[in-house]
Amino acid sequence: MDTLIDLTKVRNPSRYLGLEVNARCGPWDKARLRTCLVFPDLYEIGMSHLGLRILYHVVNDLPWALADRAYCPDRDLEELLRAEGRPLWGLETRRPLKEFDLVGITIPYELCYTNILTILDLSQIPFRARDRGQGHPLVIGGGSGAFNPEPVAELFDAILLGDGEEAVKEIAQVALKSKEEGLSRRDVLDRLEEIAGLYLPDRHGPGRGVRIRKRTVASLEEAPFPSSPLVPFNQIIHDRLGVEIARGCTRGCRFCQAGFIYRPVRERRPGTVMQLVEEGLGSTGWDEVSLLSLSTGDYSSISTLVEALMGRCQPEHVAVSLPSLRVGTLTSSMMEQIRQVRKTGFTLAPEAGSERLRQVINKGITEGDLIETAAQAYRAGWKNLKLYCMIGLPTETDEDLLAIAHLARKVLDQRPGKGGGRVTISIGTFVPKPHTPFQWEAQIGMEETDRRIRLIKDALRHRDIKIKWHDPAQSFLEGVFSRGDRTLLRVLTRAWELGARLDAWSDHMDLANYQGAAEELGVDLARYLEQRPVDDYLAWDHLDTGVERQYLIRERERAWQQAYTPDCRRGGCQRCGVCDFKMIKPQVWKDE
Repeated sequence: MDTLIDLTKVRNPSRYLGLEVNARCGPWDKARLRTCLVFPDLYEIGMSHLGLRILYHVVNDLPWALADRAYCPDRDLEELLRAEGRPLWGLETRRPLKEFDLVGITIPYELCYTNILTILDLSQIPFRARDRGQGHPLVIGGGSGAFNPEPVAELFDAILLGDGEEAVKEIAQVALKSKEEGLSRRDVLDRLEEIAGLYLPDRHGPGRGVRIRKRTVASLEEAPFPSSPLVPFNQIIHDRLGVEIARGCTRGCRFCQAGFIYRPVRERRPGTVMQLVEEGLGSTGWDEVSLLSLSTGDYSSISTLVEALMGRCQPEHVAVSLPSLRVGTLTSSMMEQIRQVRKTGFTLAPEAGSERLRQVINKGITEGDLIETAAQAYRAGWKNLKLYCMIGLPTETDEDLLAIAHLARKVLDQRPGKGGGRVTISIGTFVPKPHTPFQWEAQIGMEETDRRIRLIKDALRHRDIKIKWHDPAQSFLEGVFSRGDRTLLRVLTRAWELGARLDAWSDHMDLANYQGAAEELGVDLARYLEQRPVDDYLAWDHLDTGVERQYLIRERERAWQQAYTPDCRRGGCQRCGVCDFKMIKPQVWKDE
């Protein structure tokens, strides 16, 4: 089917052109297996996603396969495709998604669920896996959202839990052999079922007695990483060279899902990181390098690496950014090195305003740590500091909320001299995520969220302190779907029919679509925000991160005791259950 369409009729047509610098998709006719990797959000978000970029290069390295890409279209292109009766296509091959053998869809966060429906519908692929026949592609999911995919599980033939670098090649090999042998769809699923870490929702659903253990790449040092990453045509969210220096975090913050599902910590050697930076800068022309991990400052050789990077980058005026820095991990000497080229922003994440509440969540930092880090940043020349905090954390009181305002003023007081700096507080609502010690806790509703935000705002009337907050309606929806079950697919589908699209974007989000769908179907959305008994069966209990349930319960109890659980990199093994200490174990590289 012809996919040519007049892109002058849509905003930002460069989102849909394909063939960016370093694009690698091979000729359609020469590929024995054709895969399209899909990120269910706009191009600016999808092109910033590291996981999809890695898998794109892994599949295109297979001599018999190709990997194309697709992203969720904006509303204008969706309407144009419907008006002209044309299907959604892969950017590089210009082929409809329904013509591929495999369609791999990332499940990155809950507010992209309706985008998955949009993509399948525009691709003329039936929503539910059970409704697809021999001529349809296999639809495979993966990503952080795979650890409770139940609200959308029935959309997928299979879902991969955990790291994909090795598993995606196994999936592709099974799909190729099955295609060439002419196997039925059922027989293909039989073979896929044998792949470790692959969850088949129609066969392995909740309560069926089968637990699926996540896939873990044992060594990040040996894992593939693109040396010539894609360069976008227009500005994207993270428009810079990103190099993953470590995967996993064992700090043990009790609210943080990523800190539990990506264990154990695995680092790349500093020399390997430097090589990837050298190759990446040479193949892209970017003028900023970002060192990526859940907690960049915890990288074992961070001082040595930053010093080496600055020696490489400073002469060419290439900036170095270190996102996800934890208070206490960025030293004065590192700050001085980074500021020599360009100060790329400075964010502190106390999460909670009071010492007591930080102990509850196992944050492991004091107010003194925060104030000293802020003072160092101001002395090093940063003018604008950002604080990230959450509201609605378990055991939170109004006193804890007022402590956020108190902390912001104390940070501002560290400015040298009078004035010359600002503090921005960014507030998010706590969402109890699956596979964390707080997975059983309640989430505050929208009215209570509004009240707590107003309390902080009223206590922070200062011209040099700005406050921003996440949309309470979006947080409500995230909370509903994060701990949701398969009942919600009916609500999701109906909300989509009523017009729900691009819910992660505030200018598109309309909670009324979901409220109307839920009322029509007799589903109480608010019940998904309620506290759960610890002995309840949870919708995601059949999906195994490796972290034992009893460990999560023990950490929950330690939260109420305000007891600190140390990082296993420094405080000894905490017996969470992830490591077998043969293949799966922490891998860190001290200064070489």
